[in-house]
Amino acid sequence: MAGIDRRQALLGTLAAAGMAASTRARSPVAGAVPADPSETILLWPGGAPGMPATPPKEVIDERSTDPAVRDRAMYGITRPRLVVFRPRVPNGSAVLVMPGGGYRWVVVDKEGYEIGRWLAERGYTVFVLFYRLPGEGWAAGPDVALSDAQRAMRLIRARADSYGIRPDRVAAMGFSAGGHVCGDLATRFARSTYAPVDAADRLSARPDLAALLYAVQSMTPPLAHAGSRARLLGPDPSPALETAHSPAANVRRDTPPCFLVHAEDDDAVAVDNTLAMRAALKAAGVSVETHLFAKGGHGFGLRRAAGKPAAAWPELFRQWAMSQGLG
Repeated sequence: MAGIDRRQALLGTLAAAGMAASTRARSPVAGAVPADPSETILLWPGGAPGMPATPPKEVIDERSTDPAVRDRAMYGITRPRLVVFRPRVPNGSAVLVMPGGGYRWVVVDKEGYEIGRWLAERGYTVFVLFYRLPGEGWAAGPDVALSDAQRAMRLIRARADSYGIRPDRVAAMGFSAGGHVCGDLATRFARSTYAPVDAADRLSARPDLAALLYAVQSMTPPLAHAGSRARLLGPDPSPALETAHSPAANVRRDTPPCFLVHAEDDDAVAVDNTLAMRAALKAAGVSVETHLFAKGGHGFGLRRAAGKPAAAWPELFRQWAMSQGLG
């Protein structure tokens, strides 16, 4: 009963605070950002399409045993949404952030809020996406997270003026399975995955840049991450289904420029996922910047990269984005 009470308390606290961020980023450039983002944008004002007959129940689990460090994970998402980090001094560019979680859940802090605050303190308007999970019975099946990512990009562009951003300066960033969502968005942005609901859906879902960090890029064994593959495609997918949901197999010339990061010692998502994506981008003539680190493991985000060479990746991304006209 205590575990249930703790979980309910977490849900109430996060709903009231817009799912409060956990730690303050260091070395602010454009001005400190409030710790608790209070602005939330629901993606689907009339309710998310294709709701299961028995809707999942939204749950947030605190996985950290250290009271000073939060490490929350969310699943059962029925109200997919964006949580907004507004910079004090906007630079006119935005980043849509897609946290990972192996399609089992969506992590809140280390690949969501911590990244959101770091980018916002450097002038970016950041939208952290809490997307629906494909194994929870949604009608769109393997395309359900892509639907949310497409809708999110269109809403960001539709509201660009109110956020002081330019609609042609919106990047996407994803981590692990969120990197798969990001790769899916970068390569299949034009695919029709839901019925349009308003004028925003006439806008492009193509990100202007895509950053893919230790990302799942193949659904074909042995390269595929087994857990993500099973939750996305089911226990026995056909080769055609695997290919349809492998971003590295769907790169086209209109795929946006990409920034790739991976650690060679990643024992969860093999670095060959990133190498396959790089090869596909190069073959299609798409601009790509790649950073491989000898050490870092999987899921390093900001906090787990501290003190390692991999800690350079956020600033490398920022410099690359600026060279591409964002920032």
